[in-house]
Amino acid sequence: MGQSRLAQGTAPEPIGLKEKLGYGLGDLASGLYLNFFGVFLFYYYVDLVGLAPAAIGLMLLITKAIDALTDPMMGLIADRTRSRWGRYRPWLLYGAAPFGLFGIMVFAVPDWGPGAMLAWAYVTYSLAMLVYTMVNVPYGALLGVISPSAAQRGSVTAWRMFFSALSGILIGVLGTAMIRALGGSDEAQGIMLTMAVIAGLSFFCLLTTFATTQERIVPAAENGSVRGDIGTLLRTGPWLAVAVAAVLGVTAIASRQASALFFFEYVAGDDGTPVIGFLDRPALFLSALALGQVSGVILASFLQRRFDKARLVMAAGLLKAGAILLFHVLPLDAVWPQTLVQLLVGVGFGILMVMAFAMFTDIAEYVDWRANKQMTGLVVSASIFAVKAGVALGLALPGFVLQQTGFVAGTEQTPAALTGINLAFALVPAAVLLPGVVAMGFYRIDRSALARIEAELAQRRSQAAG
Repeated sequence: MGQSRLAQGTAPEPIGLKEKLGYGLGDLASGLYLNFFGVFLFYYYVDLVGLAPAAIGLMLLITKAIDALTDPMMGLIADRTRSRWGRYRPWLLYGAAPFGLFGIMVFAVPDWGPGAMLAWAYVTYSLAMLVYTMVNVPYGALLGVISPSAAQRGSVTAWRMFFSALSGILIGVLGTAMIRALGGSDEAQGIMLTMAVIAGLSFFCLLTTFATTQERIVPAAENGSVRGDIGTLLRTGPWLAVAVAAVLGVTAIASRQASALFFFEYVAGDDGTPVIGFLDRPALFLSALALGQVSGVILASFLQRRFDKARLVMAAGLLKAGAILLFHVLPLDAVWPQTLVQLLVGVGFGILMVMAFAMFTDIAEYVDWRANKQMTGLVVSASIFAVKAGVALGLALPGFVLQQTGFVAGTEQTPAALTGINLAFALVPAAVLLPGVVAMGFYRIDRSALARIEAELAQRRSQAAG
C-alpha cells in the first residue's frame, strides 16, 4: 500500500503508533546491549577477571578496526538484499538469536590463564560486535526507507531514541540490583546472568520490530558498483561531519560510564549504601543520565521544528561539556547537585542522538538526490560504526589512562591513579566533545535544502513509477 501511494505521487503514508512503537523496540534491544557493555564490560574484565586495563583497551580498539570493514560491508550487503520482506527487515529475523547468544558469551569467561582469558575476550567480543553489525546496520537503514518524508522519519526517530533512553534507565535502575539478586556474592556470575535476561528480551524486541514495520521506498532495480558507492560516501561532506560528531559524542558518554564504578569506589569512597530506595550512587548516576536522555529526546522532537539539526547538535555538545565539567568541580559528597548536573548531561546526549540518527537518513536522501544512488544501508552504517567506535574509544580511554597512572585493582590508589580516574571520568570526556561541535559547522543540509530535496525526489520517483 505504501509503495503504490508513493508511486502515484500522493502524500506520504503516515506512520501509525503501532509501527513507531515496533520500530522503537528494536533500539531497546540495542540500547540494553550497549549500555550494559558500556557500564560493566571494562569493570568485569579489569576488576573481576583481573586482566590489565591497557590490554582491554587495546582489544577494544583492535576490534573497532574490524568494524571499520564489517559495518560498511553490511551496509552494502543490505542495500543489495532482495526478499519478500524487503532489503533490511530480513536481517532482524536472521540476527535475533545470535544477537543475544554472543552477548552472553562475552561475560562467560572460563577460569583459565590470563592469556587464554584475553583470547576469549577478543573472540567473543568480536563475534558479539559482528552480530550487532548484522542486526543494527539494516535496522538503522530501515529508518531511511520507512517513509520518504523527513518529518515522518523524525517522528519515528524520536520514538527510537525514547526506547534507547529507556534502555539506559533500565540498566541504571535495575542493573546493579539484578546482578546482586542473580549472582549473590559472585558478582561475575550475576553479570553473566543479567546479560542472559537482556538477551531474551532483545530477541523478543527484534522479532517485534521485524513484524510491525514496512519498507515504503521502492528499491532501485540495481545498485551501483561497490567502489563507486564508497567513493560517493567519502566525498559527502555532511556524512563526514555527522560521523565525527556522533563518534566523539558517544566517546564522551562511554568513557564516563566505563570509569563511573571506579570513580565512585576509589575517588568518592562510596561503599554501595543505597541513596534512595535500592539505588546506590552508581545506579543513581546512570539513572540520571538516562532520564536526562529521555527529556532530551522529547525536547529535541519540539526543537527540530524550529531550528536546524546542526545547530541543535552543536548546542547539545556544549551543554554536555559544560555539565561534565560542573560535575567535576562539585564536592564529592554533593550527591543531589551531582545528580542534577548528570541529568543535564543526559539532556544533551538525548538531543545529540535524535538529531544524529535523523541526519543520517536525511543524508541518504541527499545522496540519492545528488548522485542518483540508493545506498541507505551504506550511509546509515556510519551511524552504527559511530556508536560502536564511540563506545570502544570511550571504554579504551580509561584502560590506557588507568594503566599509565598506576591503577591497581582492589587496593588504595595513589594520587596519580586517582588523577587518572578523574581524567577518564570528566576531563577527557569534556575535551573530546569540542571537536564534534566544530565539525557540525560544516554540515550544510538545512531545513530549506531538505524540503527542496524531498520535493524533487518525490517528483523523480513518481515519474520513474509512471
